[in-house]
Amino acid sequence: MAIDAGDLRVDYQIDELLESNSPDNPFELFERWFADAQQSDCPEPNAMVVATITEAGTPAARVVLLKQASKEGFLFYTNYDSRKGQELAARPYAATVFNWLELQRQVRIEGHVVRAAPEVSTAYFQSRPKKSQIGAWVSPQSQEIPDRAFLENRQQEVEAAYANDAVLPRPENWGGFLLVPTLIEFWQGRSSRLHDRLAYRRVAAGNNWERVRLAP
Repeated sequence: MAIDAGDLRVDYQIDELLESNSPDNPFELFERWFADAQQSDCPEPNAMVVATITEAGTPAARVVLLKQASKEGFLFYTNYDSRKGQELAARPYAATVFNWLELQRQVRIEGHVVRAAPEVSTAYFQSRPKKSQIGAWVSPQSQEIPDRAFLENRQQEVEAAYANDAVLPRPENWGGFLLVPTLIEFWQGRSSRLHDRLAYRRVAAGNNWERVRLAP
């Protein structure tokens, strides 16, 4: 079996990204682009690829959902005992990518991660649908399990245990990670593969940023 995708291409012409219409602060531009993605036909605009560093120093990537973005960083939630949770605990650096194909846009973010405060994780956990709360208790994320029945049996047990409760307690091994960026790069597709790329780099440890244009 072989796949030849050499002839699959799109000439991007929807928009442009110029210094003259870009703010000095990258969070303002991200907020603008995210709002555009929400108002477009982009499915799950908060879906982002998160890459971590393995024990061997190689990258590992998966898709997660952004739950909050602010000048402090980009917040997502996971099982701390999962593969990504353990990798982030051991090597607290990550990169993430948002890909909004319908807008011919991409955002890349690099930085370090810190755990969210327990009260923040608990508040979000208990705001989720009850079935999602149950799912967090049921799944030993990233661990090998014997079969699908293992999950279904655990689900029945947890549902029975909390049948009369509106919310569940948050598992201690479940919570948020905040990606604190040192680099945020915005990519806008342009015709003839001469795309626009504006990169914002954090200056020292403050909240000041330098903006540079990168060749496509």
